[in-house]
Amino acid sequence: MKTKRKKILIISVILILGIGLLCTGALGYLWFGPQFHPASTAYVYIDQDDTIDSIYNKVEKAGQPRAFIGFRWMTQYRHYDRNIHTGRYAIRPGESTYHVLSRLLWGYQEPMNLVVGSVRHLNRLARNVGNQLMTDSTAIARLLADSTYIASLGYDRQTLPALFIPNTYEVYWDMSAEDFLKRMMQEHERFWNKERRSKAQALGMTPVEVATLASIVEEETNNKEEKPTVAGLYINRLQQGMPLQADPTVRFAVGDFGRQRVTYADLSLDSPYNTYLHAGLPPGPIRIPTPEGLDAVLDYERHNYLYMCAKEDFSGRHNFASNYADHLRNARRYQQALNKRKIFR
Repeated sequence: MKTKRKKILIISVILILGIGLLCTGALGYLWFGPQFHPASTAYVYIDQDDTIDSIYNKVEKAGQPRAFIGFRWMTQYRHYDRNIHTGRYAIRPGESTYHVLSRLLWGYQEPMNLVVGSVRHLNRLARNVGNQLMTDSTAIARLLADSTYIASLGYDRQTLPALFIPNTYEVYWDMSAEDFLKRMMQEHERFWNKERRSKAQALGMTPVEVATLASIVEEETNNKEEKPTVAGLYINRLQQGMPLQADPTVRFAVGDFGRQRVTYADLSLDSPYNTYLHAGLPPGPIRIPTPEGLDAVLDYERHNYLYMCAKEDFSGRHNFASNYADHLRNARRYQQALNKRKIFR
């Protein structure tokens, strides 16, 4: 009888241990096993409005888990609903619940590439950046329009476009509007190193003035090889005290960059951006210039050109002249080409 009881006890212990091992193995698999199987690295974007339920939906949809119950159990056990961090989080093929949940719990975000482009208007910049980040574009636009805040950065509404250096930057998706502008200040200082500031000083210009001239140059030509030539022409005019007479500044003043032909009525518009009426540079950039445009001004081509006119072949390039008579001939050919195409504005 005792032997029988002993056997039953041993079998019971073995069963209990076996069940325990199976449970431990199952839990270990749910926690450490390869649960997530997206086709390639997927990303979950968690914003301020997300709840634990919406996060479940996002993680399950992006991660394509084999078994999701382990993730739900562990989020409840670790009280993740009390410690939700905003951000952009990666889920890689073959990852475990442990790896994915650890990132979410500790806020270990995956950085992203933020593209800051060369645009004509700050409102467009706010929209573009807002479309890429968690922060709403209106929050960025509000800061860009806040004169007190702008002044604290050393700019005003007219000179503010000079702050931005178009490029692709590695950032975190949930950065605030304030953090975005702080980062742009850092990138501005990084771009305007000692060498570039020395070149600007040799021109007798500030970085803002270089940016202003660069913005005109880039509105005049998309041709990379021409930019230093155009920059040199305008620098010649500035040094001789001649008005810039740059059509893009008039288009900016009129508010219509689409017109190919600037009229006499446009040229008479009384605006500080009308460089036909007012000598020197306008109050600020007419667009956010690219690093290439800024360097085209700093490394401008030395020549004696004072006049330029778009080529009559509409190639986007220009005819340059050092005297007014040659310029008139170039201008006449271009005007005839416009008339032939019936372009009057």
